[in-house]
Amino acid sequence: MNNGPLTGVRILDLSTMIAAPFGAVLLGDFGAEVIKVEIPNRGDSLRNMGPFKGNEPLRWPALARNKKSLTLDLHGEEGQCILKELVKKSDIIIENFRPGTLEKWGIGYDVLKEANPDIILIRVSGYGQTGPYAHKAGFGTPATAFSGFTYLHGYSDRPPISPSFSLVDYITGIYVAFSAVTALYYRDAIPNGKGQSVDIGLYESVFRMMEFLVADYDQNGLIKERSPGLSGHSSPAGTFQTKEGHWVVLVTSSDRTFERLAVAMGKEEMLNDERFYTNKVRLENFNLTNSIVADWVKTLTRDELQQHLDNHGVPISAIYSIEDIFNDEHYRERENIVQVEHPRLGSIKMPGIVPKFSETPGSIRNIGPDLGEHTDTILKELVGLKDEEIIKLRENNVI
Repeated sequence: MNNGPLTGVRILDLSTMIAAPFGAVLLGDFGAEVIKVEIPNRGDSLRNMGPFKGNEPLRWPALARNKKSLTLDLHGEEGQCILKELVKKSDIIIENFRPGTLEKWGIGYDVLKEANPDIILIRVSGYGQTGPYAHKAGFGTPATAFSGFTYLHGYSDRPPISPSFSLVDYITGIYVAFSAVTALYYRDAIPNGKGQSVDIGLYESVFRMMEFLVADYDQNGLIKERSPGLSGHSSPAGTFQTKEGHWVVLVTSSDRTFERLAVAMGKEEMLNDERFYTNKVRLENFNLTNSIVADWVKTLTRDELQQHLDNHGVPISAIYSIEDIFNDEHYRERENIVQVEHPRLGSIKMPGIVPKFSETPGSIRNIGPDLGEHTDTILKELVGLKDEEIIKLRENNVI
């Protein structure tokens, strides 16, 4: 049952792959009606992206949940006319074509506004709609490198490391959802508010999070080189190995936290040592500080260490595999993994709803739809087409 806070908001999701579609998913989780517009007979490229079980894509059910699938060819006039009819009855359009594509097809924002002056258009691309690189193809991994993120990660004696999954795409998706609700609020709650277009570059979503990098270079002329963990920010901090060989992450981001760690280790003398008594001097002695912690961590098992530092209020976590996550009681209690029905697999597990609203919680009303599953219903109910008109459109490969 749909009672989310965005109930009544209709979104046309013209986008493909991950970043923009993920933003639409987040909005759909909280009640928005999301109509995913896909190319007839082909659909979103994400449908063919791994992992798979047999021929069944396993990513699709969660990354397209709470959406309806409408097949529609936007290259031709018939498809564009149908799109304009849908725009008249929608609140938001989300697209991630290369800049200039909608304009080339004759359905740029100026045209869409003629159909609905209040429409909000959210545009995602690799480098944004403006600037000398706007025309370039944009994907998550190159955008991550362009943002400065990749430069920071890895070991100094080895090549830089890219994230092992599409991190920047998912972060950008959060910006898509944030942009959508912000633009809606402005349009509907502010006097004289109106629809507008929103321009998001993939690289910008990560770059926005690196104010430390900008400030350090601007004021100190420092080019931060790659290093593992949080070196340069907090000490001690990093990855440590326990007595039986498990790996944990431990960080003390404040002097008060380090005080608790020193007590937990039975090394209170460090609190009066000029090499360790503040974070600033510990950073100057980072390797020594980390080595003291590493030696102590090796004296305890993972469970002993976790319990002991939890009791002392020191932030620590085992480095979890997905198997650890499936077996963890906290994940279970928080419903971070939920099981939903699947027409061919029987059931499938996927991440739950985040965040948790007390009065208007989100919901999973359907998994990623089959290609064109809702085409006829949408064209009848929203566009007002008759069965014979739909049949003709299908024969002409418009839908």
